[in-house]
Amino acid sequence: MISHRSRRGAPISPVTLVLCASLLVLASGTLQADSASLPDPLEAGWKGEAVCEALHDDAEHRVLRCTFPPGVGHERHYHDPHFGYTIAGARMRITDAEGTREVDVPADSSFTSDGIEWHEVINVGDTTGVFLIVEPK
Repeated sequence: MISHRSRRGAPISPVTLVLCASLLVLASGTLQADSASLPDPLEAGWKGEAVCEALHDDAEHRVLRCTFPPGVGHERHYHDPHFGYTIAGARMRITDAEGTREVDVPADSSFTSDGIEWHEVINVGDTTGVFLIVEPK
């Protein structure tokens, strides 16, 4: 199940909800065997450069900050279940099992995911997108 709220706790409109969910959520809810051969978000990068950094990693949680300047993306990777928060919004092109689409991801939005089999993204806008990913262990 996916739920979204703005930083102030107000519900996000259905259109914005769909756009946010499209960035990091593939609605399958479970990871397939194919994801075992893909990197996780920390291991995945862009043209040999890291785009995510671990801000915190302990026995219970891992917190990543992923930064995408214009023209920078995230190679194909999978996600375990996680909570995400958009620090700085951007226009992203997302490719996953459902196809390719472009979405405007607003700042100060949050999202949850039961896991993503695979996706890849690239910032096609003119602003730097920054996302926090919190993964329970």
